[in-house]
Amino acid sequence: MTQLLKINSKNNSTKKITKENTRQKVKPANPPKFTIIKKHICDNIESGQWQQHTKVPSENELALQFNVSRMTARRAVQELTEQGLLIRSQGAGTFVATLKSQSSLLEIRNIADEISDLGHTHSAMQLQLKSVAVNEEIAILLDLKLTESVFYSEVLHFENNEPIQLEQRYVNTSLVPDYLQQNFAEITPHEYLSCEAPLTEATHEVEAILAPANNCKLLAISESTPCLQIKRRTWSSQGVVSFAILTSPGNKYRLGGHLVF
Repeated sequence: MTQLLKINSKNNSTKKITKENTRQKVKPANPPKFTIIKKHICDNIESGQWQQHTKVPSENELALQFNVSRMTARRAVQELTEQGLLIRSQGAGTFVATLKSQSSLLEIRNIADEISDLGHTHSAMQLQLKSVAVNEEIAILLDLKLTESVFYSEVLHFENNEPIQLEQRYVNTSLVPDYLQQNFAEITPHEYLSCEAPLTEATHEVEAILAPANNCKLLAISESTPCLQIKRRTWSSQGVVSFAILTSPGNKYRLGGHLVF
């Protein structure tokens, strides 16, 4: 919609200024140089020009190529290293990492963002979304009574159209009453819950498992394929929000983190 700004004069005439007119005078800002370097590296990896374990140009070489300071080049390389796209070896250089999706144990991230950071495409299929009675385990985990019910969602996440994670989540109905009205093919449960009940605390339990046959079928893997399973409880300031079981094929997914002391 075109916005009209009115300027009144003594003869009550009105001058109309449209956004289209003012927009022509504003030059688009140039992206920061380090993001241009990051895109250059990601494009080479995504196109297959740089395969796994390929040595990437040094910080000095990148600085010279893009006419920037070494500090700018270092920031680009460091951020991609923290995202798991690159790996550094002391004295040897920086290399393209094994191209698996990576999740951090040190922070809770949206899987859609994790996949996007790799330059890949995330999509999701909502398999189940309903209210269920709690069993003893879920009642304890969500601090509920056995007579209460919870919301249950089951979502299959894809990376470049390949199944990457099965998310099974139990949600406290009193803290997120509109959970069943959402479409989790369009927004991830994590993204929605972060808006409705901002997270203040979480616990992780990580285990290598062989998934049940029906889960293997959804993930398009054989029953002998090891999987990485994360069980995660999250809290808001008002109590336990959800308990999630996240199952991923071990040959496509990894956990990582970056600590600074």
